[in-house]
Amino acid sequence: MAKEQKDSLFLLIKSLTKSEKRQFKLYVGRLEGNTESKFLNLFTILEKLPAYNEAAILKLGIVNKQQLANVKAHLYKQILISLKLNPSHQNIRSKIREQLDFASILYHKGLYKQSLIILDKVKVVAIQNEEKNMAYEIVDLEKVIESQYITRSLNSRADELTNQASELSELNSIASNLSNLSLQLYSIILQSGYVKNEEERERVTEYFKKCLPEVDINKLGFREKLWLYNAYLWYSFLMQDFLNCYKYSLKWVNLFYKNPKMINLNPVFFLKGNNYLLESLFFAKNKKRFQITLENFEDLILSKSFPKNENLEALSFLYLNLNKVNYYFIDGSFEEGLDIIPTIEMDLKSFESRIDEHYIMTFYYKFACLHFGAGNNKKCIEYLDRIISNKSLSMRKDLLCFSRILNLFAHYEAGLDYHFESLLKSTYKFLIKMDDLYEVQQEMIKFIKGLQNIYPHDIKKAFKELHKTLKKYENHPYERRAFLYLDIISWLESKITNTPVAQVIKEKYLANFDK
Repeated sequence: MAKEQKDSLFLLIKSLTKSEKRQFKLYVGRLEGNTESKFLNLFTILEKLPAYNEAAILKLGIVNKQQLANVKAHLYKQILISLKLNPSHQNIRSKIREQLDFASILYHKGLYKQSLIILDKVKVVAIQNEEKNMAYEIVDLEKVIESQYITRSLNSRADELTNQASELSELNSIASNLSNLSLQLYSIILQSGYVKNEEERERVTEYFKKCLPEVDINKLGFREKLWLYNAYLWYSFLMQDFLNCYKYSLKWVNLFYKNPKMINLNPVFFLKGNNYLLESLFFAKNKKRFQITLENFEDLILSKSFPKNENLEALSFLYLNLNKVNYYFIDGSFEEGLDIIPTIEMDLKSFESRIDEHYIMTFYYKFACLHFGAGNNKKCIEYLDRIISNKSLSMRKDLLCFSRILNLFAHYEAGLDYHFESLLKSTYKFLIKMDDLYEVQQEMIKFIKGLQNIYPHDIKKAFKELHKTLKKYENHPYERRAFLYLDIISWLESKITNTPVAQVIKEKYLANFDK
């Protein structure tokens, strides 16, 4: 079944809206010979199938096994052409590209003047909309044509095009270098996580400074500033410098608000910027500003003016709901947070094919944490089991690590001790196989290993000793991130004082952040 669901053509057809299907049939029906074509018949069959089934397709006899691959490839191409013609998929980039194609056709027909008129107009549009790569391509074609069509003052025209090409080339180079740097920093986070010691900090900082181009912020356009803030943001996340994370994510979002037309042109970056801004406020535990930012974010993406398509719908769902859940973690309002789980979980099913599996597991982990904080330990275990039993989750070892630790605590809290010893052993074996563990995780391994030898009446003493050990890492520049996955210190304090963990977190929030 997994193989069937990965068929590209089938997934493309299933992603089509009713209007897109209707337009495709009109598009292929414009030629009389297409109405009985094999590729259109294949489309009709795939449209009705609940899952891709090659044997069922061949059994119908519309195409033999040798022809199927070619017919599928042709159908795939025709659907894409039809989608390209759909007004809902046309934006400023496609319109600029279309005009550039028209100008190129006119040039090849020897109609130089007509070509130059189109290029001159569309170049202005490209520059105004920060499409500088295409603007450079337009200037490049203008230079080729001007060398063959001499009616203007060639000297002044040559200077004008040369200067434009140089300026665009410089800005494109800056944007390219900054985007490369951003991607490399993001890659570091995925591969090795956040910096864990001074040596890693120095290495990453040296790399960042080396690759960061020298720029004059006043000479940069929207696109270059966007990549600059992006690079600084990822560097700040790597350093766990949440104050600067907030600073640069806010610059990122404000850049869009200062250039509102760019929200429609670059909606994905707008969504990501708001997500990082909310994440920064979450780490800083600024609930009041988090709430205002989240409400403004939701109002805008639900407004009629915000662009709509399947990708944006999935990203909006993801960023909006992950942050809605995070809202209840800031001050330990776990009980209140339980109310939103059923709605999110129901909607999650409709987005499963469009959202990375790691994000789905992240939702499950957050649901588990909400239930754990609210004292619903058995429900917590149910969600954690979905993560732990997932054999395809090759990345996000941190998620797997803390899922197993939380699973152990939930079993302890629920009094499910009939196989607790085997659970201890399996958790211990999993953790010791992990590379690059934080000190906090290593201390947890020692504690878990020692739990097997602790008598029930000594457990509170063991909790106190672990709390004392972990407390020194609470504000450690490299170790504190571990507590963002699981606030184990608050849980230990709840066990030591016989107080609900939600109450412990709430009191800490009121004492330290609600000012």
